[in-house]
Amino acid sequence: MSTQTMTDKLFTIRYKCDDVSHLAIKDEAVCARCAGKNCNSFCPAEVYSWDEAAKVNHVAYENCVECGTCRIACASDNVAWVYPKGGYGISYRFG
Repeated sequence: MSTQTMTDKLFTIRYKCDDVSHLAIKDEAVCARCAGKNCNSFCPAEVYSWDEAAKVNHVAYENCVECGTCRIACASDNVAWVYPKGGYGISYRFG
């Protein structure tokens, strides 16, 4: 029996990307003041990445697995999250 890594498991999903993000940072100033930048570590798909030079959080919504962790785990409630519109988003192969 083989053990799959998270990356291996993420490779098994399909995603139809919309032109419009279903994720957004509500206020970049809140992210700049955030000491922990936890969103950069709690997302299993590594959607969020902090750009220290620009002092902004980049959101790679194309990688999102729609788990909802970001909207729950951001202590400042600074992530706007909605389901992608119909026909777009994630499609799991194995349920």
